[in-house]
Amino acid sequence: MDKILNLVSRKKYLFINDIKHYEKDLRKEVQKSSFLILGAAGSIGQAVTKEIFKRNPKKLHVVDISENNLVELVRDIRSSFGYIDGSFKTLALDISSSEYDAFIKADGKFDYVLNLSALKHVRSEKDPFTLMRMISTNIFNTDKTMQQAISNKSKKYFCVSTDKAANPVNMMGASKKIMEMFVLRKSLDIKVSMARFANVAFSDGSLLHSFNQRIQKNQPLVAPNDIKRYFVTEKEAGELCLMSCLFGENRDIFFPKLNENFHLISFSDIAVRYLKDIGYEPYLCKDENEARNFMKTMPKEGKWPCLFMPSDTTGEKDFEEFFTNKEKLDMNRYENIGIIKNEAIYNENNLNSFEKNIKQFKKNLKYSKNEILEEFFKILPSFSHKEKSKYLDEKM
Repeated sequence: MDKILNLVSRKKYLFINDIKHYEKDLRKEVQKSSFLILGAAGSIGQAVTKEIFKRNPKKLHVVDISENNLVELVRDIRSSFGYIDGSFKTLALDISSSEYDAFIKADGKFDYVLNLSALKHVRSEKDPFTLMRMISTNIFNTDKTMQQAISNKSKKYFCVSTDKAANPVNMMGASKKIMEMFVLRKSLDIKVSMARFANVAFSDGSLLHSFNQRIQKNQPLVAPNDIKRYFVTEKEAGELCLMSCLFGENRDIFFPKLNENFHLISFSDIAVRYLKDIGYEPYLCKDENEARNFMKTMPKEGKWPCLFMPSDTTGEKDFEEFFTNKEKLDMNRYENIGIIKNEAIYNENNLNSFEKNIKQFKKNLKYSKNEILEEFFKILPSFSHKEKSKYLDEKM
């Protein structure tokens, strides 16, 4: 059994039967097509890149702002899969830059454009400046690259949303919900599809990924004990994105179906499984100081200091959901993939007003979090923002 599957208390991959059933069609479409992947060096981007690469595409060019992560992606691909017959290139570019625009002008002809770039952390809303970058990345970069795909007559545009866009309670989830609105507007000019999925287990920057870092640095494990989440592996995230990109109808959003093999598990339970897997018993501490101090002695005794406490930070959702009761679903097409069937319904005036006001803030170089939040409320009147005046950066 896969180690990560075991840590999240699952016995098999979610989409194994759907992938097996459609493998011939997947391979056929990939081999005759050209792909541009944006945000290719993040955990999900790397997973999607590998899913496409191993099926021998005609052309696969990948872009990411992280030069180091792109280098590792190439090393990983060469070590795992080798080479393809078609063109494979990596470009360390910022999507919002003029250099990226020059690249698209010179080499923008792709059948499929996949946007996996995002600011995904709830902690990014703690200050107005990082929050503004999140809006630029999640919303306006998506709209910009969609328009470029339209201008270059691409066959399809795919981008990643999030389960947190369903009845959002934080500004990250709300930014993705607003992104979906912008995508629906452009769907009149290009075929689009999206995916919402759960937390990607041990993805770069995630709490579970930090367990590896804490062990390497001889530091305590810290996790909330009152929050349960669904988890997918990086491979499953890549498979879901590829299925939606190649087979999704216009405006479809793919998501994992819930079944007996896919259930909620708490971060603290995963931490306990993680420690036992590497040969340690968790030692529960009462506060941060005790956890730090016990690191000097406990690991030598086969015990690892842990701090498991209730969550008290802004933006944490009480429960997880992939769709709302107002969205139309197709639950029959695939065995383990559900589909949200969207129509091109959006408010043109609201989208234009949001874009105009946010861009004016940026031009003035002056804005507050409350001013940005007001723009979110205007375009999402039902947005239930949970502000607790405490963020994850204020905790160990």
